[in-house]
Amino acid sequence: MDVDRLLRSAAKAPEPLPEEAPFGFDTRVVASWRAAGHKGMNDLADLSRFLRRAGVIACAVLVLAGTAAYRQYRDETTFAAVQTNEYAIADSAIQTEFSQ
Repeated sequence: MDVDRLLRSAAKAPEPLPEEAPFGFDTRVVASWRAAGHKGMNDLADLSRFLRRAGVIACAVLVLAGTAAYRQYRDETTFAAVQTNEYAIADSAIQTEFSQ
């Protein structure tokens, strides 16, 4: 009776996961990789496609950053011009007061 209970509980226990890949798995992966490499020779095409996409994204980032920098420069020059004129007006008013 106790043995039956022990056997049933042992049957319900989860099996431990294997610590390494199944036998022959690495051989199948290498064989598949070699077969794909000899058939397509798409490495150069894949690399050029990646470089084109990266170049397009880099150009888009460059245009956006340039646009943002130009807008900031334009806004700063308008603010600087207004402040410069206000300072010039105040300076000329002070100069006229002291010269009298």
